[in-house]
Amino acid sequence: MDDAIQVDNHWHIPATSSHTDDRTQVLKSGDGFAIFSRHGEIGRVGLGDQGYYYLGTRHLSRWQLLLAGRELMLLNSTVRLDNSRFVVDQTTPDIYDDSGTLSTPKGTIHIRRELATYDCALTEQLQLVNYDQEAKTLNLEYIFEADFHDIFEVRGEHRPKRGQMLEPKLSPQAIELAYQGLDGVIRRTRIDFDRAPTQLTAEHARFELTLEPGASLTLEARVFCANGEPFFCTSSHAATVASIDNEVAAGHDARAAIFTDNEQFNNWVNRSIADLQMLTTKTRYGLYPYAGVPWFSTPFGRDGLITALQTLWLHPELARGVLTFLAATQADTYDPVREAEPGKILHELREGEMAALGEIPFHRYYGTVDATPLFVMLAGRYLVRTGDLDFIHDLWCNIERAIGWMEQASDKHGFITYARKGDKGLVQQGWKDSDHSIYHRDGKLARPPIALCEVQGYAYDAYRQGAMIAERLGRQALAAKWRNRAAQLRERIEANFWSEELGTYVIALDGDGRPCAVRSSNPAHLLYCDAIDPQRATIMAHDLVGPKGFNGWGVRTILAGEPKFNPMSYHNGSVWPHDTALAAAGLARYGLMNESLTLINGLFDASTFLDQHRLPELFCGFDRIPGQAPTLYPTACKPQAWASGAVFMLIEAMLGLRFISDRPGIRLQHPRLPDYISWMRITGLRYGDASVDLAIRRHGNDVAVNIEARHGDFEVSVVL
Repeated sequence: MDDAIQVDNHWHIPATSSHTDDRTQVLKSGDGFAIFSRHGEIGRVGLGDQGYYYLGTRHLSRWQLLLAGRELMLLNSTVRLDNSRFVVDQTTPDIYDDSGTLSTPKGTIHIRRELATYDCALTEQLQLVNYDQEAKTLNLEYIFEADFHDIFEVRGEHRPKRGQMLEPKLSPQAIELAYQGLDGVIRRTRIDFDRAPTQLTAEHARFELTLEPGASLTLEARVFCANGEPFFCTSSHAATVASIDNEVAAGHDARAAIFTDNEQFNNWVNRSIADLQMLTTKTRYGLYPYAGVPWFSTPFGRDGLITALQTLWLHPELARGVLTFLAATQADTYDPVREAEPGKILHELREGEMAALGEIPFHRYYGTVDATPLFVMLAGRYLVRTGDLDFIHDLWCNIERAIGWMEQASDKHGFITYARKGDKGLVQQGWKDSDHSIYHRDGKLARPPIALCEVQGYAYDAYRQGAMIAERLGRQALAAKWRNRAAQLRERIEANFWSEELGTYVIALDGDGRPCAVRSSNPAHLLYCDAIDPQRATIMAHDLVGPKGFNGWGVRTILAGEPKFNPMSYHNGSVWPHDTALAAAGLARYGLMNESLTLINGLFDASTFLDQHRLPELFCGFDRIPGQAPTLYPTACKPQAWASGAVFMLIEAMLGLRFISDRPGIRLQHPRLPDYISWMRITGLRYGDASVDLAIRRHGNDVAVNIEARHGDFEVSVVL
């Protein structure tokens, strides 16, 4: 079947069909995640992406529950707000015995299933209650399968050769399925039960159970994964749930809390917090937000850095983990296959069989042009946010090497450029990394090496942040050098990227220095970096919030009417929440609060229409139609880290929230609240050992800020 919407780049998900209407449910913990149907099943229906995955491999490709050989009737299913568990309520259909007599009318047995994932385990607690006046003998059956497909196989990559399935190992209450990959690694799935099945095979477990009238019975099923190790991280369902609850509670304690008088806005905030908590993984270097489920549940440099920037004011510990992880994985050698160069920051890390064999280039891949300046940006802003100079001192060598790479990657004008080194990696290496996203007004693709406009903005801010760090560390000569480089770069951005004809900055310069004169959302990132002339920022803002740029929900990646504009394209006309959030934050930075609030309101409205108030990775760029939800994009990740982080960048923008660089304190610069929020409370906003609770109340277009509690030395100032 051909699709109406096709992802441009070979390495993105082939859109052979849509899963936007399948109402799939997601659980994630650490390096494992599960995708279920709303019935709590895996693999019986859907598009082939359901499963339980661990370290880039699908360890469970089928999971189905039958009663008397019949599918159960769905009553309700939901993932708890904190994403800790997936609960499914079901009942029996009409069940007939061998003689054709109705033995169990529908609705007789209630089945409640609670599923949870933690680390490398998926556990299910099953409770059955008999509401009949007679005892019932039930034939309950779990059907299961483990295909051990690499996630890129699931995404559609063809492999001419695979490893081999090993002989299953059976015991009275468990079965172990195993696969030896071409990389020599044995990957194992162990399925066990808290009671011995009546029959257990390599494909199913059958239980004969008797329930007296009004009686209940509980059964527990557990799935454990092992990747190259001969042992499993076994735990009970109760232990799994307790571990998750402890992590959720610790996450709440570690960050500030936000509450308003608008319940829908609160729902958006709470959903975003829960999704970020679920996507965040404890690595050996600290916390790291994995990019998105299902296809990007792994560390991505750019995504992690932008998510950390979005949430820095709220939860700086996340930024610390991102910086530590990316410093530890910073490239130190040249490797054209991985596009690694000394000082360059990681793009993507994959753990599966295909990555280990080099069938895909992403085992540890550096083909991104923007992660390195974003790394320096985050380091500087983290220092301002926390005052933690000791930590930044420990990162100094990584910061210096990152800026060294930026200088090496710059052309004669000082612009950072990219060109793919090998034949397997990404052609386009900015955030719009699909093959056909950077082009000229005649539709022809830009010839590399390419200089993206937003990357020059990141570089400008990185040089400034690097200079500030160098100065704080007593390296005055470097500070002066980098400040001078930032000033020169800003002048050259204005001279080379601004188009009087377009009234905006061009998306890129090609290898000949020719401008790609297309109106896009990319220049909005220049606003976020404070990298452009204020008068030109005002001119550009008209397009961003006008009908060609703003579709009623967010900013289109390519403005309507431009060459190759397609509202169904991955990067050439769709709307990405993180992109819109950066635009809104940039507009606020330039004092364009009405325009910023237009974008904030659009994303808020979108969240009210979307399932669970969850903003996806992207949605289509069609004009908003009153009473209708945004048009979904078929293969968008849900949840996606930087889509979940968008609301926190928007709150920061509307409040004009800035941390004071030389002492504990914040400044609210021209704060505004949208007309659907009368008041907002922020509690537990910390700086070191000090903290403050704030109440912000709207009075027309003005606000009043009250300090409700203050602990320690914490300064608060407001500029109205």
